[in-house]
Amino acid sequence: MGLFNRKSKVDAASVASKDSRTVANPQSPLPSRTMNGISAFPSISTANIALPPAPDPAREPAAYLRSIHAVRERSRLVHEKAKRNNLTHFDVDPTKFGETAAYIVSIIKRDFAPEYNTIPPHGRWQHFDVGGRHRIDQLLTSWPSKIDAQERTRRLLDLFLVSVLLDAGAGTRWSYKSKESGKTYRRSEGLAVASLEMFKAGYFSGDPTQPYQVNASGLNRLSVGQLAIGLQVSEANPLAGMEGRASLLANLGEALQNTEYFGSTFRPGNMLDYLLSHPSTQASSVPVIMIPTLWSVLIDGLAGIWPASRTQVDGVSLGDAWPCSSMPSAPRAQSWENIVPFHKLTQWLCYSLMGPMTRLLNVQFAGVHLLTGLPEYRNGGLLIDTGLITLKPADTKRGLDAYRNNALVKGQPCMEVVPLFSTDDDVVVEWRALTIGFLDDLHVEVNRLLKLDGPDKLSLAQMLEAGSWKGGRELAEVSRPNTKQPPIMILSDGTVF
Repeated sequence: MGLFNRKSKVDAASVASKDSRTVANPQSPLPSRTMNGISAFPSISTANIALPPAPDPAREPAAYLRSIHAVRERSRLVHEKAKRNNLTHFDVDPTKFGETAAYIVSIIKRDFAPEYNTIPPHGRWQHFDVGGRHRIDQLLTSWPSKIDAQERTRRLLDLFLVSVLLDAGAGTRWSYKSKESGKTYRRSEGLAVASLEMFKAGYFSGDPTQPYQVNASGLNRLSVGQLAIGLQVSEANPLAGMEGRASLLANLGEALQNTEYFGSTFRPGNMLDYLLSHPSTQASSVPVIMIPTLWSVLIDGLAGIWPASRTQVDGVSLGDAWPCSSMPSAPRAQSWENIVPFHKLTQWLCYSLMGPMTRLLNVQFAGVHLLTGLPEYRNGGLLIDTGLITLKPADTKRGLDAYRNNALVKGQPCMEVVPLFSTDDDVVVEWRALTIGFLDDLHVEVNRLLKLDGPDKLSLAQMLEAGSWKGGRELAEVSRPNTKQPPIMILSDGTVF
């Protein structure tokens, strides 16, 4: 499926910003050309840049579990059990690993061979370009030349952050008809186009004279009803987790009042100024921002947006982190040691927000290797649909019973029956931890099969974009053509998936 185009152009001028803080590289020019979203700017090596260590879990368990370091480290413990086929809810067939990797390779070769270097990293930008229309490039060129590169980047950070927060699973019945093209889109791409058109219409701005921004006052006045109108939600066009999405945006309006991260105008895009002026950011030929610094803005600055009922340690809400029965349970284990953090939306934000900063300002990032494959139902569904992992019979029965009961609720799916579980169910937590571990293994094997080595190797983010995420979606479309849903359905509140 040719969802992702090969080339795009950006053509805009850069002048000095009048309202930014003092930052590194204040007049960075825009790249005159991109290849499939990859900046034409030269890159520099960040491999030798020292990164801050993870918090000590023995002394600061909550800080550790909220760190990016903990995601892979904690999931690895479940993955080790998978290698011994000693999981609580899933059986593993190691003979299917090679077939799964080969399938991912076939998708990548079909769409990109031999130009693997043109594969963009996984991010929200590509969703805006659905149908081969370069909507973000068009947005950039629509702004007058007096809007400099930094303000353009701030505006895209505003848009991308809201769009990612709205990008939870849309369900099988929702669609969006573009007001600009008249075409209809679904799922992530539909939510991307919808959020872009809402952004251009000023839904998220508190200033009627400046629609192209997101700020606290704009979000504070955005009601559930207005959000539903913008997303074209109705009884006949229901969007899963609608109230959860509205709550996230309302909470975001409160979080943006943190002036340290989001400035005096309370905009997400003002994080750019914080990041560029941060003591850890290196500014020689180009700015180099550390992933832990970006992570801290998102995990700390946005901490208040997540539901308070989530897992807590020492009174600190951990966000997208859950107890898992496959984690250590020996008497010596501490109470927090059964928790697996995923922080999926925060990671999706990291991947997505790096794009505008890199493409428009040539910002480089150190520590990208700390980010993991996204533990969501497309990547995880790939593992099930290829037969690498299989839900155990007792859990299958429990999930099927839950699906049938849920199907009795008006508006809920009732065809192509699959097991159904809630987000916090132990099945889903184990599945997501497995997804992170197997994506790391598949990343190594995919590069081996493609015979890519050294600087030519695909990054994990490139494999996610061109292979596993896309492959998981395509397998779902073939396996369940009516609903195109994953092999396990998740009852989502719109704040995780």
